[in-house]
Amino acid sequence: MNPNGTISEILSHKGSQVWSISPESTVFDAIHLMADKNIGALLVTQGESLLGILTERDYTRKVALKGKSSKQTAVKEILSGQVIHVTPENTVEDCMRLMTDHRVRHLPVLEAGRILGVVSIGDLVNWTITAQSSTIHQLQTYISGVPG
Repeated sequence: MNPNGTISEILSHKGSQVWSISPESTVFDAIHLMADKNIGALLVTQGESLLGILTERDYTRKVALKGKSSKQTAVKEILSGQVIHVTPENTVEDCMRLMTDHRVRHLPVLEAGRILGVVSIGDLVNWTITAQSSTIHQLQTYISGVPG
């Protein structure tokens, strides 16, 4: 396993399940879906088009802290419209840099405008830990001379 694998490799391991919501849905419905699926973000889509992303952070900062009602606020009113995204060819390192620079925790994966999946900071950390463990095991086996 390559410590700096591609997003394509991550999606092949984790799957490409994407949860999305329409911009007309209520924030309450979005938060309910996130809780039900145990996820921290939803893609906001209209048909096949990615319009934005809605995160738990958006909810807390744009609804809860502003005293808005999640049952009366539409997703389109609070979504993050400028979506930082990656392609399957991007590397884990590319994504970590983007997430750090833009202070985001989720990156949609697009190819020719088509949504292929989403990677989270947790996905990248898990990939890195697994790759490092594999490398350490290979080095220990090599140093000890014992076949793995």
